[in-house]
Amino acid sequence: MTETTVATEQDRRHMRRALELAERGRGLVNPNPLVGAVIVHPSTDRVLGEGWHAELGGIHAEVAAIADAAGREAEVTGATIYVTLEPCAHQGRQPPCVEALIAARLTRVVIGSDDPTEKASGRGPGMLRDEGIEVSGLDGPEARDARLLNQAFRKHARTARPLVALKSAITLDGRTAPASGQSKWISGDASREQVHHWRAGFDAVAIGINTALVDDALLTARGVGATRQPARVIFDSRARLPLDSRLVKTATEAPVIVIAGIEASSSAIDGLTNHGIEVIVCDGEGPDRVTAALDQLGRREITSVLLEGGATLAGAFADAGELDELRLFVSPLLLGGAESRPLLAGSGAGSLSAADRALSLEWEASGDDLLLRARMREW
Repeated sequence: MTETTVATEQDRRHMRRALELAERGRGLVNPNPLVGAVIVHPSTDRVLGEGWHAELGGIHAEVAAIADAAGREAEVTGATIYVTLEPCAHQGRQPPCVEALIAARLTRVVIGSDDPTEKASGRGPGMLRDEGIEVSGLDGPEARDARLLNQAFRKHARTARPLVALKSAITLDGRTAPASGQSKWISGDASREQVHHWRAGFDAVAIGINTALVDDALLTARGVGATRQPARVIFDSRARLPLDSRLVKTATEAPVIVIAGIEASSSAIDGLTNHGIEVIVCDGEGPDRVTAALDQLGRREITSVLLEGGATLAGAFADAGELDELRLFVSPLLLGGAESRPLLAGSGAGSLSAADRALSLEWEASGDDLLLRARMREW
């Protein structure tokens, strides 16, 4: 366990900088966590080196910060390092970071958040203390921000399932489309551009087969300089995704995974697999199939899913208790109509007292829209 201390303003400032650095790895290091590190001279408060985990398989933030200090010809012996996640003590794609910290002869390590994975979970801090290095954690908003930074990593470590964020555009009265199903476009240009940035940072984007059939969507991150594309996941119980769809045609450019049910015919499944589509057959219906699918995706090291499906699929995720976050673009439109389409279908809560309450709400302008973020779970 990392002992939590009441942080000084100096501690908070340097940890905030480490958090900023960590963000530079978003969309580049999955399924690894985002990590940033800052090395500081304890008496002069001078920054000696900075680093972040920049790419999967690349050096970790602590080692990058030590290398940066060497490039500046700065002596780090006796210095303090601020790191957003507890240093690793196991051999993975890179050597253990604790060995580098010990070899650099640092005297203090300040940690933003714990690592909940079984192979970590306090081992690194323990090894550092055994070498006489002071190890402490932070209290306050920086500690919470460090945990929130890696919610997908933390959920996957604890449940083996990916984090799920529901993205949707809704009208002022909470509708996603009129009865006809027309939904292009409820949100504005700025909001749609933001979605492409999100896709670039998620491991997978998921929709239902009806959305795939109506929109013939690509589900890729476009126009935002994405260095990799998310896997495209289609919940398609009968495996009827058309072979001439844009998803199938681009399967060699970004993975496509179809979540089928036992009712899917072998010929339909074979047709998709022959075109490079991975088909995962999951038993159960509605929320049961959602849970089974997330288990399967988690085994494939998919740690985050941006859910862009319609009300039926979103309702199944809600009924399964697998909506961790909502990202809703509220447009300045009032649709009305008893038959217009809601955000969520499914069984829902039977009463207000049984309704799922958000842990936190944030909002900001997005062009003419309002972007509302609701955090439903924290990991």
